[in-house]
Amino acid sequence: MASDTDKHHELLAALKGAQGKSDGHFEQALINAFEHVFKHLEQLNTISDPDEERRLKPGEASTLR
Repeated sequence: MASDTDKHHELLAALKGAQGKSDGHFEQALINAFEHVFKHLEQLNTISDPDEERRLKPGEASTLR
């Protein structure tokens, strides 16, 4: 199985390769990339405390907590 970094390179290559095409490949590459991003976000949410009520640190995005 490919490492996560390899998966990132694969997703980026698919996006770059499909850019400008009107055959649906770009849309599929974009969907695949977002699905992977959401998978990472789910993993982050799983390891964080669901009752976390701390204030944001300066410059910290609330979507990445």
